[in-house]
Amino acid sequence: MHVVVNAAMSADGKLSSRQRDQIAISGEADFARVDRLRADSDAVVVGVGTVLADDPHLTVKDEQLCHQRLERGEPEQPARVVIDSKGRTPDDAAILDDAATTYVCLSETAPIDRRMELANRAELVTAGDDRVALLRAFAALQEQGLEQLMVEGGGELIFSLFEVGLVDELRVFVGPKLIGGRDAPTLADGGGFIDEFPLLGLERVERLDDGVLLCWTVDSYSSH
Repeated sequence: MHVVVNAAMSADGKLSSRQRDQIAISGEADFARVDRLRADSDAVVVGVGTVLADDPHLTVKDEQLCHQRLERGEPEQPARVVIDSKGRTPDDAAILDDAATTYVCLSETAPIDRRMELANRAELVTAGDDRVALLRAFAALQEQGLEQLMVEGGGELIFSLFEVGLVDELRVFVGPKLIGGRDAPTLADGGGFIDEFPLLGLERVERLDDGVLLCWTVDSYSSH
């Protein structure tokens, strides 16, 4: 399995405002890049916080890219995955429509009634007691043939994936906008690293729109 984390952040490292409102950070060139990255993936992964805040559809928009997927013998759209420990994904979420297969990863604490409702709209993966055990959940996704995964956020999920060593690449568009706010979400929220820190190898820097695209590989973990 190969996991690519992709995100757009402001010049000061924020994903959105402190009110969790979606803010346009990148432009058309980056939108096209993200669409290509989705088209090259077996699945697009988000946390339930992103679903609740943005209600994303997570589909490939370019019809030519969809056609190319079909020519490769792949489904027209990549699968969609929600990491949702307690089953909070709304029944009418865009990600649950029939445009693509959707997997919802739950923990054992997800209520039975929510499981039943979600089971009508998605494939359910249960892994972990109080919260989704990411290693087990991703192993289950791999068993479904999902090898190339693209993670689109949010910050809590991105941190958790780095914490368990599941990230292979990090691609970040840094836009020409300052958001500010100590409570605004950042690229890697969560508890934060204390003793060991992921080390990244810079592979490519590219000017895009009025910002810059930074592409790293995850090299190792290092103590301070």
